[in-house]
Amino acid sequence: MTKKLMVMCGTGVATSTVVMGKLKTWLDEQGLTQDVTLYQSKVAEEVNHIDDYDVVVSTTLVPESIKDKVINGVPLLTGIGADKVYDKIKADIEK
Repeated sequence: MTKKLMVMCGTGVATSTVVMGKLKTWLDEQGLTQDVTLYQSKVAEEVNHIDDYDVVVSTTLVPESIKDKVINGVPLLTGIGADKVYDKIKADIEK
């Protein structure tokens, strides 16, 4: 079954695009490309649809009501702690 992975930021354009590119490369390296459908948006549009996705990565603050369902994607921008984020994403994909 293909998993839905949402990448979101404040505007749905800038940092989510950077993270999307990194995730595409990583998924390819992991052999997971065929297991995941990627989506990109802004937080404001996805708050009420968060349960539509299997994995959600955000590069910006999210409302408290969805915080436990979202992976902090900032380490994918900075490189600091990125391995832990990739490990969490992989675990969620393989659930």
